[in-house]
Amino acid sequence: MAEAGVVVAGLVLQAPTASTVVSRRTGSLEVQDGPFAETHEALAGVFVVDVTDLDSAISGAERCPGAEFGSIEVRPAATSLVDGGWVRA
Repeated sequence: MAEAGVVVAGLVLQAPTASTVVSRRTGSLEVQDGPFAETHEALAGVFVVDVTDLDSAISGAERCPGAEFGSIEVRPAATSLVDGGWVRA
C-alpha cells in the first residue's frame, strides 16, 4: 500500500495497558491509568500527536472537545510508518 502511494500515515499502538484515559465528563479533569474497558464505548476518532511526554499528551487531551462527552485514551506508539518503512518507537 505504501508503494502504491495510498498510505497517508500509519502506526501501531502499544498495548492497552500502556494507555492513560483523560475525561472532563464531570466538569473537571479526571486521569486514569490503564485502558478504558467499558464495552459500550466506541472509537469515534484518532488523533496522532508528537509530544515530549505523557503530561503534554494529557494536557492536549483535556482540551479536546470530546473529553467533555466521553473519554480520551492516550496511548504511546510502538511502531510508526516513516518514509515507507516501519520504525520502532
